Amino acid sequence: MNSLSKDYRDIIEKLKKEIGSENLIGYEIPRPRRIWFSVRKEKLADAITHLVGEGFVHLSTITGLEGENGLEVIYHLNRKGLEASLKVEVPVKQPVLPTITPIIPGAILYEREVHELLGVVFSGHPNLSLLILPEDWPEGVYPLRKKWTHEEIKKKLLRRT
Repeated sequence: MNSLSKDYRDIIEKLKKEIGSENLIGYEIPRPRRIWFSVRKEKLADAITHLVGEGFVHLSTITGLEGENGLEVIYHLNRKGLEASLKVEVPVKQPVLPTITPIIPGAILYEREVHELLGVVFSGHPNLSLLILPEDWPEGVYPLRKKWTHEEIKKKLLRRT
């Protein structure tokens, strides 16, 4: 960590202190002005609250994907050109995370999108209704999950008519 700029060291050390070093699974600085964190899901709200307090007040987006160990939800925050991405993993069989809408109200639409495309349930979210998919979309069909191929989705959609 000696080769890191003071700004990066401060961000990392303050986050460790806030959430506990055991809850910061890892971090990476792939290029200048970019930092990635991985935290335990139980500390998501604390980590987001801390980063907002450190000036990362702009939530660019929330992305999600199905990785090797489950579903990954990534929160992309910005502070004057410095981007911080915070990754949290949840199991496919129990994909539940707390909503961050009380901390960042603008997360409301991003969480809805991740919910309908990947099936992550954001507990405490005020409205997890469909945002992109049609109103009659089959329940439990999450198009970005690996188990749902194009053909399987097509069959499921044709069965409902």
